[in-house]
Amino acid sequence: MIVRIFGLSALVTLAALLVAYLYQGWTGLALCAILGILEVSLSFDNAVINATVLERMSRFWQRMFLTVGVIIAVFGMRLLFPLAIVWITGGLNPVEAFRLAMNPPAGDAEYFPDGTPSYETILLDAHPQIAAFGGMFLLLLFLNFVLSNREITWLSWIEKPLGRLGRLDQLSIVLAAVTLVVVGEYLVPDDGRATVLISGLLGMITYILVDGLSSLFESEQPGSDDHLPSAEATMAEAGSARRPSPVTVAVGKAGFFLFLYLEVLDASFSFDGVIGAFAITPDPIIIALGLGFIGAMFVRSITIYLVRQGTLGQYRYLEHGAHWAIGALAAILLLSVHIHINEVITGLVGVAFIGASLASSVGANRRDRRRNERRTQVGVAH
Repeated sequence: MIVRIFGLSALVTLAALLVAYLYQGWTGLALCAILGILEVSLSFDNAVINATVLERMSRFWQRMFLTVGVIIAVFGMRLLFPLAIVWITGGLNPVEAFRLAMNPPAGDAEYFPDGTPSYETILLDAHPQIAAFGGMFLLLLFLNFVLSNREITWLSWIEKPLGRLGRLDQLSIVLAAVTLVVVGEYLVPDDGRATVLISGLLGMITYILVDGLSSLFESEQPGSDDHLPSAEATMAEAGSARRPSPVTVAVGKAGFFLFLYLEVLDASFSFDGVIGAFAITPDPIIIALGLGFIGAMFVRSITIYLVRQGTLGQYRYLEHGAHWAIGALAAILLLSVHIHINEVITGLVGVAFIGASLASSVGANRRDRRRNERRTQVGVAH
């Protein structure tokens, strides 16, 4: 199974490294490898969240995520998205934006001698709008999870009260809207406030629309339950395999909108990584090779592996840790509209939540085993 799931990713990685070497020699190969390693190591929370959605999709849509989804991730988010930002915000046409990307000014200069800003400078200037969109999308995802009243809780001291508060309808939207207003009022200069508020509002609208459509078409499937969970699937009973029954596997329109949901989710995760990659290299080709062909491909393979192995069922708190990591990432993105936060810190926060939830899951499984062994021993004694 491991070879079948990760084999293609390994081959693509070798091909990407070869292209990077032919493109920029050993320097290009090293930069490509660094970007790929960073993307994989800092995106495990993305893979866990993807898995919670992907396991509810049919094998066809899972294959679409691993094939068409990769094309979107590599060429759409890691190559075309930065170019689109530059040609839109910089008032350039696509050809000029690409030329600007491939011919940066000498040294670390932010402007060319004629006063034209560099590709990196234009993209960094657009970061507040990008961060507002992605931050609000991820914030709603996090809020809808922690405000759900669920049987299994990880950080019970806060998750249970939040679950009770979540009985208030549309509380997640209210909290997200208030957060956006606070960010716009206190973190954004007057001349950029309207743009950030509009971007954040678009992030909220995108989440509500895609999540709502996926839930709508799931509920319309023959034999489906009208009360199926939304795009943030709830945890199954402890110790049971988190594999959806045939009636809950999304196909057709439901599968399509879950696929669309996954792509927007992946985009929201990748916004900060694409911007942060410029701290390593401004070359869009190397960024696409490292973040896209290596990083995005392996993240998708990890997602498929988690689904095939039923890992989320074996480690009951892993999904909780991933959502708390998302909440932290959303907060970091929103803060970054004004404050620069190193991408390594962003990744380490996610790793900390994932690691803590994994350790808690292992401990809980051990306690369950010991409890079952004691029950068995008592039964034999009687």
